[in-house]
Amino acid sequence: MTQYLNKHLRQLGKVLGFENNRQTSITMLDNHPKNHAASALQQAILDKIEVDYQQAEHYFNKTFPRPLVQFSLRGKSAGTAHLQLNKLRFNPVLLQENAQSFIDDVVPHEVSHLICFQLYGRVRPHGKQWQSIMLHVFGRSPKTTHQLNTQSVQGKQFDYYCGCGNVKLSVRRHNNVQRGKTQYRCKICQHTLQVRPLTN
Repeated sequence: MTQYLNKHLRQLGKVLGFENNRQTSITMLDNHPKNHAASALQQAILDKIEVDYQQAEHYFNKTFPRPLVQFSLRGKSAGTAHLQLNKLRFNPVLLQENAQSFIDDVVPHEVSHLICFQLYGRVRPHGKQWQSIMLHVFGRSPKTTHQLNTQSVQGKQFDYYCGCGNVKLSVRRHNNVQRGKTQYRCKICQHTLQVRPLTN
């Protein structure tokens, strides 16, 4: 699988006219892959980031500084872009389970955020500038969220209820309720969510 992805990326770069004969300046931080397959997948993502940057440079006729890259994101997010730090973070578990979706959608999505910030400054995260980059530079649909199966990274959830029925809250939200920091309301009935008592 990873050999296929790397071959596919090299071919894509050649088709787009990016021979990639120069050394990439993308830096990976905290690279402690658990096995060779994880390392190969991470390298495929780094290669895809480089191809996307070369594509954006060709489109805008401008050079962009390459980002720092980490594979340390946890939870249900596939990736995040830290604009001021020029850094990308990816979820290694979701990458392992959804390699092709990362190549096709997640990487261009996050790279578009950094390119958008470097071109336009602070604008709406998924606004018209970002959408334009997704469509015209990368030829991808500007979806704001992924549709990956997140069951393996979901974490513990707590049962709450309202007038409509049962609702699941994450550990973070449950802890916020328990500490009295916040209350959550049902989106439908607007009742405050109550913790479901444990039954034996």
